[in-house]
Amino acid sequence: MPSITSPEALLSAYEADVALKRRRFMFAAAGLAIVIFVAGWMAEVDLGLFFGNIGKFFNYITRIFFLDSGPYAGQLVLYDIPGWFWGLGKWLKLLADTLLIAYVATVLGAAFGFFLSFLAAGNLGVSPAVVFIVRRFLEFCRTVPELVFALIFVLAFGLGPVAGVLAIVVHTTGALGKLFYEVLENIDQKPVEGLVASGASWIKTMRFGALPQVLAGFASYALLRFEINVRGASIMGFVGAGGIGQDLMEAIRKFYYPDVSAILLLIIVTVALIDLVTERIRHRFIQQVS
Repeated sequence: MPSITSPEALLSAYEADVALKRRRFMFAAAGLAIVIFVAGWMAEVDLGLFFGNIGKFFNYITRIFFLDSGPYAGQLVLYDIPGWFWGLGKWLKLLADTLLIAYVATVLGAAFGFFLSFLAAGNLGVSPAVVFIVRRFLEFCRTVPELVFALIFVLAFGLGPVAGVLAIVVHTTGALGKLFYEVLENIDQKPVEGLVASGASWIKTMRFGALPQVLAGFASYALLRFEINVRGASIMGFVGAGGIGQDLMEAIRKFYYPDVSAILLLIIVTVALIDLVTERIRHRFIQQVS
């Protein structure tokens, strides 16, 4: 009988482990296939229609890179860059509106998330009932899609950037509130316990015992959220909530193919620049803390 450390035993154990992993993979793949099938059936997905019209998607993508009017009609957009970016002045103004929407929404959402996070953290002496209620409220804020909030606020306040700002504020409050209270729950409790023992009030305990430990992390998360909100604000115009998205949706609906590619390029470049700048600022925060 081979020993437990013999090559035969090791090979047998290895083959059994591989077979077990293979069975687990097959069960997982089968489960995923069933879920996809059920989801497609409930959504009434027509595969024949999908594959029959998929060529239209590639045709649309191709057409946005060709001019459809003027002396260079039918040529690549690069043949007539001034004609391609004929609305640059208007689009830059709308991009500025988009950035302002994202900035104001991030500041307000971070402020609300900041205050609510101290009530949602379970290690700061807050009543369990308050912690439960605040956490459920934050879940609601971040679970409902921004576009749904935007539609509601458009109906309430009318078309314009106000609806976009409010929609992103609500979602940002929920997202940052969760990130912030998770950071708070991982702080060193000794400074907090020392202040409590000395008779400091709850607000002073948070100010001098908890806040210094988490401030840099809060700022880093807020900057990351600003990047996300810039992308989110870019599509707020789809429902009339201001920003460059409104002109993009109009160009899509009216089949202004070159305008679609020009606006998309402006959005991509703007978001990429914002990402680079905020990434460097975040790294500086992290380096200062470490």
